[in-house]
Amino acid sequence: MPDSKSSENGSRDSDRARRRAQNHFTVQAERDALVKQELAAERAASDAKTAKLRALRLAKEEADRETARIAAENAPVKKTAKKAKAR
Repeated sequence: MPDSKSSENGSRDSDRARRRAQNHFTVQAERDALVKQELAAERAASDAKTAKLRALRLAKEEADRETARIAAENAPVKKTAKKAKAR
């Protein structure tokens, strides 16, 4: 009956190895999921920052256009002197 005992030990060893490998891959999958979550959070923060900066830039450009328009309306009209034609 030594064959049945060695067979049981071999089965236990392979089960133990399979469990260890499965645990390793489970931990790795959890770590990968955590990294993906962190990347998504960083990407969302970056997108929010970009949107905020874009809105500020557009508001500044609009204010600059408005200031230029008002300055153009209030600018004194230059009168051009007519030059006498030489006859």
